Amino acid sequence: MLNDITLGQYLPGNSAVHRLDPRTKILLMIAYIVAIFLVEKMPAFIIIAAFILAVTLTARIPLNYLLKALKPLRFILPLMFLFNLLLVRKGNLLVDWWIIKIYDEGIKNAFFIVLRLSTLVVGTSLLTLTTTPIALTDGLEKLMAPLKLIKFPVHELAMMMTIALRFIPTLIEEADKIQKAQLARGADFESGNVIKRAKAMLPVLIPLIVNSFRHAGELAMAMESRCYHGGEGRTRMRVLKLQWGDLAAALITGALIAAILLSQRFLF
Repeated sequence: MLNDITLGQYLPGNSAVHRLDPRTKILLMIAYIVAIFLVEKMPAFIIIAAFILAVTLTARIPLNYLLKALKPLRFILPLMFLFNLLLVRKGNLLVDWWIIKIYDEGIKNAFFIVLRLSTLVVGTSLLTLTTTPIALTDGLEKLMAPLKLIKFPVHELAMMMTIALRFIPTLIEEADKIQKAQLARGADFESGNVIKRAKAMLPVLIPLIVNSFRHAGELAMAMESRCYHGGEGRTRMRVLKLQWGDLAAALITGALIAAILLSQRFLF
C-alpha cells in the first residue's frame, strides 16, 4: 500500500502538460476542484472522467497511476458509500428490513460522494505527477506575491509546503524499508484484529518518526550552511513566463466547466 501513494511523486516528461507554467496548473487545478463541486447530477461525471483521461494521455502518464491514486482510499470509499446509503433518509423507501432502511436518495448520494471524492483525488494527483517541487514552489510564491504587501511570509510558506510535499515519497520509501526489515525479523502486520495490527505498526512508526526529525535537522543544517535567509534578494535560474499553451489549457478548462453547467441544465 505504501508504494501505491502517488501524492508528491513526479514523473519526468516533456509533454504539453509538463511544459505548462506551474501558476497555470495551480489555478486550473483550483478551477477543476470548483468544477467537481458544481456537479449536481451524476451523468456529468462522464465529462469529468473524459477530461481526466484526456489529460492523462496528453501527459503520457501510465493509466495505472490513476488506480494507484485511489488505492489508499480503498477502505474509506466503501465506508462513505455505506454511511450515505444507510443514513440518508430522503426520497422513496426501497428497502425496509429490520433496522435497515434504504432510500433512493441514499443510493444517489452514496454513488455521488464516491464519484466526487475519486475524481477529486485522481485529478489533483496529476498536478504533482507533472510538476516538479521546485516549480510548485515558484508558482505558489508568484501567486501569493500580493500578500507581501501586508508583510506575509510568502516565500517561507511556499517553501514549507513544497518541502512537506517533497518528503512524502521519501518517508514512504523509508516506511517501506522499515516494514520489510521488521517482516524479516518475524513481525506480523496482517493477522489479528484492528487493535493488534495497530500495535504491530509501532515498530515501524517509531523509527519513521525518528528518521523524520533527523531529516529535518539535516535539511535545516544544510540550508543554514548555504546562508539561506528566506526569499529576500534571491534570484531564480528559471523565470516563469506564460505561453500560448497556458492560454489553451485555460480555455479547455473553461470549456469543461461550461460543459458541466450546460449538460446539467439541458441534457440530464
